[in-house]
Formats: sequence, structure tokens, C-alpha cells
Amino acid sequence: MGGRKIIKGKRCGFVKVQKNNAYFKRFQVKYRRRREGKTDYQQRRILITQDKNKYQTPKYRLIARITNRDVIAQVASAELKGDRIHASAYSHQLKEYGLKVGFSNYSAAYATGLLCARRILTLKGLAKKYPGVEEVTGEHFEPEEHEDQRPFKCNLDIGLATPSVGNKVFAVLKGAVDGGLLVPHSDKRFAGYGNGELDAEVLRSRIFGEHVADWMREMQEEDNDKYKSHFSDYIKAGVEADDIEDIFEKIHEGIRANPKAVCPAKNSKARKEKAAAAAKPRNYRLKAQTKYTLAQRQHRATQKLNALRNKVGLENRATDKPGYGN
Repeated sequence: MGGRKIIKGKRCGFVKVQKNNAYFKRFQVKYRRRREGKTDYQQRRILITQDKNKYQTPKYRLIARITNRDVIAQVASAELKGDRIHASAYSHQLKEYGLKVGFSNYSAAYATGLLCARRILTLKGLAKKYPGVEEVTGEHFEPEEHEDQRPFKCNLDIGLATPSVGNKVFAVLKGAVDGGLLVPHSDKRFAGYGNGELDAEVLRSRIFGEHVADWMREMQEEDNDKYKSHFSDYIKAGVEADDIEDIFEKIHEGIRANPKAVCPAKNSKARKEKAAAAAKPRNYRLKAQTKYTLAQRQHRATQKLNALRNKVGLENRATDKPGYGN
């Protein structure tokens, strides 16, 4: 419906009501994860749609997510029931390889992507055929196709992250590619790209955490108190600026030597406590569920109201103020 409006004697232009009854009758609610701003379904449809002549061959995705305290890398494929995770790696798992602090920076993101790549290739039996780069230089790399086995191919899935130059999701991509995965990409989003070309030295310095080391040195010289507050975790862990590059070199070597996830020992304390808790019988009747009649509920409500009135009255008498009890 629509028409002309008259405001204080003046005639306005034609106003059309967009959301009328017919609109609300045909309104379709968007998907829950779209309403929550968690999933871009247009991007997801492109990533998971497989050619029909592939006959249910899984289409793999390299999922990269960055949180405030962690980096997540997963290799997944879409099924009717939902996504199937074939391999995963988290930056907090780098503790097993010697990383003590800095689990969400650029260097940790690269190491997490490398760990995920080595895990999926080990599970698929391709670790020896596709070892990845021998030495991390920051230069462009893509695994060459083997004679009897193609490289493991994934498509990058960054979710709702902004694809800006230097974003840490592309550090995960670089780690996975250097680890031996085939992920179609260009170098335009890696740290160090500018003026139409990639500066491999800048990218390598980011991979080994030299930007953090330089920041530590600069802040320590300019303001020592600020340095102690900003890098308190590094100071507690005994990590200095000169140690960061060596730490990540050892992490990369450890990942290539043993990328498998380390499970707790069978006789460990954590496993024993978990088994003991599972063996205890559960008491599902935590509270006695008493059903009251209408008269009993009314009587309980009257008692509570009278107790409240008496309490307010005593307080008002103590302060000589008018209240319920006066």
C-alpha cells in the first residue's frame, strides 16, 4: 500500500511501503550460521561443489582459522552428514616441539600449517614422495607431480577472514605448501609482497619470528618497563630475542621428524583420573522433585511475602523510616 502523506499542511511525494503483509508472508529466515555471521555460504558452495563426473571423490579444503590465542589448521571434506576432518593441527600443540610462548603470531601460524601438512601426508602415505622444501627460504614453491602419484590437493578456506597482504591465514597456507601440499595460490598475499613482486627475505624473517625479535630489542632499548610488561611471558619462559630463530628452526625439524599427534600415555595420571571419573555411577536425581498443589503454592508465596514485609519493617524501625511494618 502507498500514497501521498500530508505533514503539517504540506504534501510529500509518493511513499511506498516495502515491508507489507505480503512481504512478511513470504519472508524466509536465513541459515543460523549466516545469521550469526559465522559462515559465508556463497564461498562454501564454491569450495565444496564437486564435478558430477568425479563420482563422490572428496574435494579437500585446507581450513585456516586464527583466534586470539590459537591457530587452527584442518584438512576437511564435505559430506551429507557434515564436514569430515581428515587431519588437524593447532598451535598449542607446538608445545610438544619446544614452543613456549607466542602461539598466535605469524611464525606459529606457519609452523601449524607445516604440522597439518606433514600429518595428512603421513596418513595418506605420501610423506616420503612429497617432503616439501628442504630449506625454508620464503621463495615460491609448489610440489612437483610424482611419476605414479599426484600431490595431495586442497583448496584454501579462510572463512570470513579479510584476504589482506600479510594476514596470518596465508602463513598457514605457506606452511602447508612448504610441507608438501598442493594448494593453488599466488604470492600476492604473503608478507613481504609489494610493487608487484615478493621479497623472499622479508617472508623468511616473518616465518622465523625475526620481526618479534626486532620489536623486543627496540622496546628494551627505548622503554625497559614497557618491555617487561609487554613481553612478560617471554621473560618468564626465559626466551630472549636472539633465541627466537633457533627455536623455530628446531620446531620445523621436530615436525618433519615426527608429525604425529602425541596422545597421553596409557598409565598417565590424566588418563587414570578420567577413567576413574567415568567408572563412578552417576546420580541423575540430584534434587527431590516435589510437586505442590495450587493451595500449597499459594501458601508458600504468602509465607515468603510476609517474611519479606517483616524484614523491611524491622529495617525501617531501626532507621526510623516509614515502611510496611509501621
